[in-house]
This record gives sequence, structure tokens and C-alpha cells, in this order.
Amino acid sequence: MTNRCALVAALAVVLMSWAPGAAAGQSDTSGSWTPPKTADGQPDLQGTWANNSATPMERPEQFGDKARLTDEELAALTAAIDKFRDGEQAGDLLGDSLIKKALDPTYDPEFDKETGDYNAFWLAERRLDNRTSLIIDPPNGQRPPQTEAARARGAERGAFRRDHPADGPEVRGLGDRCLHFSVPNTGSGYNSYFQLLQTPGQVTIIQEMGHFTRVIPIDGRPHLDDKIPQWGGSSRGHWEGDTLVVESRNYDPRSRFNGGSENLVLVERFSRIAPNVLRQELTLTDADTWTQPWTIELLFEQSQDAIFEYACHEGNYAMPGILGGARAEERAAAKASK
Repeated sequence: MTNRCALVAALAVVLMSWAPGAAAGQSDTSGSWTPPKTADGQPDLQGTWANNSATPMERPEQFGDKARLTDEELAALTAAIDKFRDGEQAGDLLGDSLIKKALDPTYDPEFDKETGDYNAFWLAERRLDNRTSLIIDPPNGQRPPQTEAARARGAERGAFRRDHPADGPEVRGLGDRCLHFSVPNTGSGYNSYFQLLQTPGQVTIIQEMGHFTRVIPIDGRPHLDDKIPQWGGSSRGHWEGDTLVVESRNYDPRSRFNGGSENLVLVERFSRIAPNVLRQELTLTDADTWTQPWTIELLFEQSQDAIFEYACHEGNYAMPGILGGARAEERAAAKASK
């Protein structure tokens, strides 16, 4: 949790309707605006960018085949969220849960009710626009079906987690152990900021979530050998007009970006579409995991805030608590069985 989250929430704990156009910026259809250039002539994408969108990753079934909401529908959805947001736990508001609860008041994300969580005061404002999903391809706004092999891998991992939830730190997830977080981060509302820096031969992206820095060459050098896997993939970039295109491959099989395998190829396309808006399109291709490629669109608003350290480390307070709780449950179960 960053100090920024508390500051933003303290200033205003109101979910605002945000259509990137007027103040926040939308693609300039008049053609009168062109992206600025760096000193060496590259499109200037630099700055700190924030993703606090409340648009769900997948399109809720209540929206049917509607890719965009009308302004009236957006206003009604925003009003529905305003009625319940402040009293909710943070876990009930992250990810797609916010929209799901607005569409169905009986929706329960099954967050750990016994342990509990901090409330909405500690979260950044989530912003809405007219889109009904971040997934723009397939057109139905849903992830494509998984392959049979991917379903089998998922079932095997799920069974192991059920049978060995806390045998030791090595069986916990990478996030629990503070070892690795999703790169690039597609989540919003929680440490969802990054800073982009450019030099003639490379682009550097400092991701707040997990305190991860990506150094991306744009000088034409080849990818790392496929025998050298990387947690965030081997990334290489180039320019296509005013768009920065980054291709990442050679993922460590344990990283599983968005559920993909080590054979994932991720293509990101970064472009300034307005003075204060950066678009990032991510296309995931992995024949071992999905039956077809799929694409996500993220819209980032430029921020004057700084990137904060994500102070998470292996062996932090959570891990002794998780393992200590598991041992206590085992002792209680053993005692009850006597």
C-alpha cells in the first residue's frame, strides 16, 4: 500500500465517471494534436502513468454484446457504485469485483471474511469510461477458451494448492513470497502506476507494483537465447510511426503471465492518443494455453505523483502468519481427532 493511495482516498472517496476526452483526454479525432518528440526525434511517451480504471477485464454477461455503454447507462452504473463503495472492504472492490457488485448486489467475491481487509478509504479512486471490457479482441470481450493442456495444468496446480496450502514457503504463490508480480501489470486501483523513460537506444519502464524495472532495448539487437528464461520475458522494442512496439518472449515457466506458459509471446503497443492519455494494447499469443490470440486495451492518465517503493520482501509479516496459522490448524485438528 502506498502513501498515495491514502492521500487520494482522503481527498475524495467518490468514484468519478471518467471519459478520456474532455479533461482527461481522448483520442483527438480532429487531427489537430500530434504527439511531442524527444530531442532525438522519437515520439515522447515519457512520464508517470496511472491506471485506475474500473472497466472489467472481461465483459459482464449483463452487457451482452454491447462494447460501449451510452452516457446514460454509464451515469446509472456510476450512481449504483456510489451507493455501496465506501462501506466495502478493499478486497471487494479490486479487479472486476466493483462492476460485478454494481450489476448484481448479491454478488460476493468470497474474500476472506474471517481475516478481513482494509476498507475503501485506503484505495485510489477507480474511474469509469464507456467501455464494457478491457478485452477488445475477441469482440465478445472474453478470454478465448483454454486448450486442453492448459486446463489440465490448471487442474493439477489447483489440486496441489488444495492438498498443500501452506506446507512451507516454497508452496505459496510468488506474490505471497514477494518474489515476482505480473509484468507488465494489468491491474488497476492498487499500485497501478509506472514511469516511462526514453533514451536513443532503450526504453525503461519502472513499474510500481512489485518494484520491477524493465530495460527494453530498441536498437535492433536480438532476443536473449531461449535457454535464458526471464521472469518478465526477454523484451525488444521498435518504432512503428508514433507507436512503440515491444515484443516479449522467453518467459520463465513459473511467471505464468495472465495464465500463459513459457511459450507466451506478448506484443505491447504504446501510443499517446491525447496530451494526458497513453494507450497500451497487449496481445497475448500462446498456442499452449489459448485457442487464439487475444488483446487487452489499457488507457493510462498522466500523473504528477511519484513512484513509491513497493516494500514487499520474502519473509515479511504475512509469511510467518500464513505458515503459523496453518501449523495451528494442524495442531487443533490433531487434538480433535484424539
